[in-house]
Amino acid sequence: MKLGGGWVWRLLFLSSLAVAAVVSSDEPSEADVLDRDGDIACLDFKPLVLNHDIIIQVTYKTPVATGDVYFAETFDDGSLDRWQPSKTTKEDADDEIAKYDGKWMVEPLKENKVPGDQGLVLKSRAKHHAIAAMLDKPFVFQDEPLVVQYEVNFQDGIDCGGAYIKLLSDSGSLSLEQFHDRTPYTIMFGPDKCGEDYKLHFIFRHKNPLNKDMEEKHAKRADVDLKKFYTDKKTHLYTLVLNPDNSYEMFIDQSSVSRGNLLYDMVPPVNPPKEIDDPNDSKPDDWDERAKIPDPEAVKPDDWDEDAPAKIEDPDALKPEGWLDDEPEFVSDPNAEKPEDWDEEMDGEWEAPQVPNPSCETAPGCGEWKRPMINNPQYKGKWKAPLIDNPHYQGVWKPRKMMNPEYFEDLQPFRMTSFKALGLELWSMTSDIYFDNFIITSHKEVADRWASDSWGLKKLVASANEPGIFSQLMMAAEERPWLWIIYVLTVGLPVGLAVLFCWPKVRQESDGQGDNQVGADNEEEEMEEEEEEESEENKTPERTLEDEVRVSCSVCGKSFRKQGHFLHNNRNTLEDANK
Repeated sequence: MKLGGGWVWRLLFLSSLAVAAVVSSDEPSEADVLDRDGDIACLDFKPLVLNHDIIIQVTYKTPVATGDVYFAETFDDGSLDRWQPSKTTKEDADDEIAKYDGKWMVEPLKENKVPGDQGLVLKSRAKHHAIAAMLDKPFVFQDEPLVVQYEVNFQDGIDCGGAYIKLLSDSGSLSLEQFHDRTPYTIMFGPDKCGEDYKLHFIFRHKNPLNKDMEEKHAKRADVDLKKFYTDKKTHLYTLVLNPDNSYEMFIDQSSVSRGNLLYDMVPPVNPPKEIDDPNDSKPDDWDERAKIPDPEAVKPDDWDEDAPAKIEDPDALKPEGWLDDEPEFVSDPNAEKPEDWDEEMDGEWEAPQVPNPSCETAPGCGEWKRPMINNPQYKGKWKAPLIDNPHYQGVWKPRKMMNPEYFEDLQPFRMTSFKALGLELWSMTSDIYFDNFIITSHKEVADRWASDSWGLKKLVASANEPGIFSQLMMAAEERPWLWIIYVLTVGLPVGLAVLFCWPKVRQESDGQGDNQVGADNEEEEMEEEEEEESEENKTPERTLEDEVRVSCSVCGKSFRKQGHFLHNNRNTLEDANK
């Protein structure tokens, strides 16, 4: 079969594109770390380290927040002077672990270090940690958006624990030394994971205007798979934007992962329903909820046999030849011996264990043969009257509605309780969780510039230190096993096609080797014949009268050839004319 090569190259091209797309999907582009003017702020690049071949030296400068900022922290000075570790204990916890004695340190990243850059690191396993810092000024929810942003790196992965922050409510009783799990907060935001449940929390506490109780409202789950952010040991940027129109949006690495509205996308809803079921209402005794009822006029047919069995013996079955009726299916193990410590008074009479009868191994069966059971064609089961529509059907009963005495309508849940401190109150089974570059502002642009000066550099360094293409392909296949199919097609298809198209040709050549001598002889004979023909053509033949006529009358030669009989019959006349 002859196949065009175009489809082959198209398939190879598409496969290569698919592999390249997967490998490059996780690779950041340079544009990701550029600010709005296209420059990487606060960075100087000189020839020196990365990726074994490319060498870049990075000069890091501590980012400086610009614009309206309520809190900014880089930890680059190596100090925790503005941070207060908690000195209290956690309620409802065992005494051994109730104390907030988890250690905090300021240190650089373990991998992909940026010289001069440091962060806050949770250092202890299986301990409660709590630390907080006051804002430069309280944030009051009025007419300006809230933008909260910080970095997290699970340097050793994460088994069970969180890396979320709490924005602590502005109250006269707030004491950072007494910061614990029940300290009032306004917003909780950030990653959390336990088992295979990967979450990105956004929780705010809403005050009920009627009874003044505080209720937690949880945002819907993120729209993307969050697993890679917990397992790749890279620094990721978490951003929350909350707007005065009640809209919110969450970002990871400056890509949106969830958005919604405080009025419609929180669980439970901010505003309760206007009407509720009347708790004092009850279903009447004569209420008929049956949509179908047995037909009261139906009568069981006379030939309906309710006692017929569902299964009967197959009357057409025959006992297989060689069936051993007298041999038991199991026999006592002839090699078994009674244990020495067997006490017949305590254990009873000893019996050898049963094993399959060796005589039955080659036979179709042993023991009493019984016909197999089949479905009874006469079986109908217990007769039941067919169902018909219930003429008295009243529908499914529901209690009547009543006005909700606890109803209220808050159309501006954005205007929540102001806050004046940022805290981390965490439990983790994994240590070395890295936090860095906290910023709280009212402008997304300010947070973006802050990210380009800090996180953008970390991302650039991590990208430059990525493994080679082969390692990336292997890691991608571990996460997406279906990529092996593309790899096999990309590598194996050209080999298979080469064999497919080249093998017949090789075989034809090998098959023709036996006939080479015969072919050579035939070629020699043909060449000799051609030489003889050429020599005959080169010879000058004796010219006849007829040829002379044809030469002298070349213009009329066609007429002579068509009328050759004229030349033959009038040869004498032509000879006289020639004379």
